[in-house]
Amino acid sequence: YKTNFKCLMPCNLYCPKDNYNLQNSHFLPALISKIHNAKIKNKKNFIIWGTGSPKRELMYVDDLADACIYFLNKKTKETLINIGSGFEKSILQYSKIILKELNLNLKIKKDLSKPDGTPRKILDISIAQKYGWKSKISFGEGFNKTYLEYKKKL
Repeated sequence: YKTNFKCLMPCNLYCPKDNYNLQNSHFLPALISKIHNAKIKNKKNFIIWGTGSPKRELMYVDDLADACIYFLNKKTKETLINIGSGFEKSILQYSKIILKELNLNLKIKKDLSKPDGTPRKILDISIAQKYGWKSKISFGEGFNKTYLEYKKKL
């Protein structure tokens, strides 16, 4: 039918309306919840699963919305385009970044009885970059928007 279909494949996304349930959330909302709970309960530490070494790429959800609009208006040869931030850190590094953003001095304990999961999840975003699209929202900016909204809901 000569229709130009495109499938945008995002990396792990996060946003203020995320799922913060510790039983079934993704790692970032779980970290936010664990760190916040440790903060309000005046605990000295919080627990992450496994070693904390698996690496994850994250992107704020508004960047995906921007990519959708961008590629709706762009002619492309490719039908599958990875959309990501290009920003990859270990779960342990994300934990430390969040502690720094919140000005907290909590100890990070590792529960080695829990699995690490996939060692690395980062997308090849070279096609999106070739067409001129890139993520605009830094992790710090996205995290602050997410955390402010998270605190309002408590």
